[in-house]
Amino acid sequence: MSTTPASQDSVVQPIPLTVTGGIDRDSGHRLDEAWLGAAWSHPSTRVFVVSGGQALIEETPDGRTELVMMPSFDAPLTEAHRYFLGTDEEGVRYFALQKDALPGRMDAAARPAGLREAAALLSDRDSELMVHAVALENWQRLHRFCSRCGERTVIAAAGHIRRCPACGAEHYPRTDPAVIMLVLDDDDRALLGRQLHWPKGRFSTLAGFVEPGESIEQAVIREVAEEVGVTIGEVSYQASQPWPFPSSLMLGFVARATSTEVTVDGDEIEEARWFSRDDLREAMESGEVLAPSGVSIASRLVEQWYGKPLVTSIW
Repeated sequence: MSTTPASQDSVVQPIPLTVTGGIDRDSGHRLDEAWLGAAWSHPSTRVFVVSGGQALIEETPDGRTELVMMPSFDAPLTEAHRYFLGTDEEGVRYFALQKDALPGRMDAAARPAGLREAAALLSDRDSELMVHAVALENWQRLHRFCSRCGERTVIAAAGHIRRCPACGAEHYPRTDPAVIMLVLDDDDRALLGRQLHWPKGRFSTLAGFVEPGESIEQAVIREVAEEVGVTIGEVSYQASQPWPFPSSLMLGFVARATSTEVTVDGDEIEEARWFSRDDLREAMESGEVLAPSGVSIASRLVEQWYGKPLVTSIW
């Protein structure tokens, strides 16, 4: 039975990917030490620990998965590595503590998890908090010294700035723009590729980093040409996704191919194939092809074209 194609007009419309967990980052309070102190001490404030890109999560009796949080007075001691993440719609303030290791738990239900697993399980609120905390932790661990003079920097603005006491430079969290694109041809087939290090059968959209001095559209065209040898005409922006592995922002596109001959680079991309909707359905049903990870914008881009949810996994 044939799969009903989605119209090309629907593909180029922005997709509702970016959800909000209802957290106001309250950035205007980051330099107000008195306000931060009062927020930290409030009995409703909740805190969780992040270490090495992981946090503790646990399953609740009603089947939900939550971040393991605690009141601030129960939180493990730390020095400057206390990051203010924001305030929810009920006025609860949230902090993350960066530690060398996650705290031990008497509760056997709690376990450590990274974003690839947790993001698919947590609520929008908890996912938003964890993404923010992990991104800050990654940056803090990798940028302890001033890039101007080499002096060790100190944390400021509730974890969102590092200041150099020697030369006065201020350093801000780094975000690296990356493009991720679903390539479609004139027959409305999708071009999917697999990287060398991926599990057998895993196919996904193409992606790459934006280089200095180029636009994001130029990056899409260049990356597709470099990885699979296909030329691109129209490029349409779809949606974005924070991707702190360790510090990227994924910018999603649909790109229209003006050529279809595939020549993989053999470096990043091991194999690339054109799929009709029926081709992809049959390949997934047989187990020959595994769909993109469910936590990635790649799955949303493919689903927008495919017309229904994919059977995805965490990896």
